[in-house]
Amino acid sequence: MAKHITYVNPEGAAPAQGLYSHATMVEKGTLFYIAGQLAVAADGSVAGKNDFKVQFKQVFDNLGDVLKGMGLSFSEVAKFNTYLVHSQDIDTFMKLRAELFPTLWADGVFPPNTLLVVDRMVKEDFLIEVEAVAVKA
Repeated sequence: MAKHITYVNPEGAAPAQGLYSHATMVEKGTLFYIAGQLAVAADGSVAGKNDFKVQFKQVFDNLGDVLKGMGLSFSEVAKFNTYLVHSQDIDTFMKLRAELFPTLWADGVFPPNTLLVVDRMVKEDFLIEVEAVAVKA
């Protein structure tokens, strides 16, 4: 986690229901609002049609590419919003997140995340979208 970002789980708050914190405190820096990333392959096609695991990986790869392109890393993410099309994918999302997030946040403290199930994405073939807010000191 970047030194100017602190993930917070206030005393008295109910336990988080996954790998996330309740809040983020940003002490200084410039905010970046990153559009929802989809499972778009380098050639513009949908990666992993009907395959949630492939789409999850592509979404986080794409998000990592956007962060890197702005001179940021995952450690500078203040918050995620995650959108799934199928509630049946929640357990798979939780499992994949449990595998990925410790590689991105070695201290085991993770940014807040809001998880929503929606009717569909901009194209029917997309199963997951993740947007982020990041901070650069």
